[in-house]
Amino acid sequence: MSDRFGGKWIFGGSILVLSVISLLTPAIARLHLGVFLLFRILAGFSAGFVFPAIHALIARWSTPRNRSVIVTITFVGGVVGVIVGMLVSGVLCEYGFAGGWPSVFYVFGVVGCLWSGAWFSFIYDSPAVHPRISTAELKYWERTTGKTDLVERPPTPWRQLLTSIPVWALAAAFFANDWGFFSLVSCIPLFMHDVLGFDIAKNGILSAIPFFAALSVIPLGWFADWLRSPGRMTTNVVRKVFCAAGFILCGCMLILVGYAGCNRVLAVVLMFIAVACSCISGTVVVTNQLDLAPLHAGKIMGLTNFVANVGQIAALHSVGALTYHSTRSDWQTVFFLTAGIYALGTIVFVFFGSGDRQSWADAQLHTVHADREQDTSACPPQSLKED
Repeated sequence: MSDRFGGKWIFGGSILVLSVISLLTPAIARLHLGVFLLFRILAGFSAGFVFPAIHALIARWSTPRNRSVIVTITFVGGVVGVIVGMLVSGVLCEYGFAGGWPSVFYVFGVVGCLWSGAWFSFIYDSPAVHPRISTAELKYWERTTGKTDLVERPPTPWRQLLTSIPVWALAAAFFANDWGFFSLVSCIPLFMHDVLGFDIAKNGILSAIPFFAALSVIPLGWFADWLRSPGRMTTNVVRKVFCAAGFILCGCMLILVGYAGCNRVLAVVLMFIAVACSCISGTVVVTNQLDLAPLHAGKIMGLTNFVANVGQIAALHSVGALTYHSTRSDWQTVFFLTAGIYALGTIVFVFFGSGDRQSWADAQLHTVHADREQDTSACPPQSLKED
């Protein structure tokens, strides 16, 4: 839908639906458990449109040589959201209105609705349809991105996409990335409380500290694009090096956390470094869709993010199952398992992944153009001949 019709309304509509659900959640929670669960499912369904819509927009609002830094700047907003959510939600639960916890849903719901209004007012699907763009800027986009990538919305080559080895290698890397990242998201509060002995009042702030490391992703995105400049390294090599480095370093840091003993400072520092390392690979798994097929980046993101969500779910269940007694040895098992998933993701992406635009990325477009040329070369209708 995003690749064919544009990402503006799909992305903005998803956030608006999520915001309305947030506003209704306190009342629904008191109404009936079944209705509450139904609305949580609806929220997850709505959130599923977000990442593909983002990529459909980025494909048309970014130049190929700057896509790493543009994507990472965009996606770092999600990490900032985690930090703000952890800190603000804790404060609102403790001191907020409407009984505490309901104020979390009211505040974020109102903010989301206001944001949606601004989004619909100022955002457009591509430079080609922006009503207030200057001629000079439009020519810049046509020169750097190309008229084809700005305007065309070709049919999807589903067979080639679904049988593409680089696409599935990216899906495997995305799976490993989200397994590790969401293990960290779920692990940090529990590990700090159960193993390191932090009290719950301090836990919220301390749990958010490692995610500040994710802000390092912005210079990493810039560095990746600098390496991709002509005369340095190919996009294919840069993507594989960054993916391997991020996965391996993050896995090693997690293993070291398991052996940090009761040294709280060391454990927090190691988790801080682990999140920073995960950002190295994060620049790959959220950008490589645009390398493979920009005009189909939304669909590829939808597919790979679906696989990544399976990794999220499996990670959360594995943490729950393996830390039943929440001993240090239990957590060491969690960290070793996560490191193993990272290692497997590294092997698959390095051997089978790619940073090159795929041959099928424009295949359908060429077919459409050929059909148009054939139609225009055909004999005109009789009425036109007479004219």
